[in-house]
Amino acid sequence: MSMTMNSGNAVATPLAHGRHELIGSDRVEGTNVYRSDGSKIGEIERVMIDKVSGQAAYAVMGFGGFLGIGEDHYPIPWQRLTYSEKLGGYEVNLTDDQLKTAPHYATGEEWKWDQERGRDIHGYYGVSPYWP
Repeated sequence: MSMTMNSGNAVATPLAHGRHELIGSDRVEGTNVYRSDGSKIGEIERVMIDKVSGQAAYAVMGFGGFLGIGEDHYPIPWQRLTYSEKLGGYEVNLTDDQLKTAPHYATGEEWKWDQERGRDIHGYYGVSPYWP
């Protein structure tokens, strides 16, 4: 339900098709990431949000390992992901070679989230940084 104003009074109205453009971070975490050919390459572990702007900056994708052991974590600029209703997950076109050489960190490794690292990540993926 959504709320609309009618002569100053709030009136409950159903959302069109029960859908909206926002999604809670808990619903993004665990969502599969696919290539455009439909092959699964990982899943989103967390979403990194800029503290000041509130903008989603990165989706950190888990890849490799077994049951979380030996898994690597790949921060992918949010604007590189496309949600696919058909796949029920996010799509990103990366070859195996691109993924192997992408910026990443291992479980337990210290990762510094700063603009220098951000420039490296955005440069690797060929997109402009989310900050001005």
